[in-house]
Amino acid sequence: MPTTIAKLREAVESHGATVFALIDFSGDAARAGLTMRAEQMLIFGNPKGGTPLMQLEPVVGLDLPLKALVWDDGHGATWIACNTPEYILGRYRLPEALAGNLAGPLAILKSLALKPSA
Repeated sequence: MPTTIAKLREAVESHGATVFALIDFSGDAARAGLTMRAEQMLIFGNPKGGTPLMQLEPVVGLDLPLKALVWDDGHGATWIACNTPEYILGRYRLPEALAGNLAGPLAILKSLALKPSA
């Protein structure tokens, strides 16, 4: 899983997006004396893409910046999950024409999801 997070971070940054935070859920659990499979969330975005959405509907800031959840399933596979542009636009009733503002990051995640990783 660390390889997947590193590749994801590198891909996001190489496409001009900013990584705002990395949350290590499993690390936080361990510090609290709890155990769980490896799970981390990368929070990232690009103001040029997200700002127009938040100008139309400020509450879209609940889903922006974008988030990618990466976890180990306990069977040797690493998974990546995120909200799709369609979900975000539909949730806030934003015009479909703005889907392009969110499509780039989703393409990055899809390209990583199709490649084997550790």
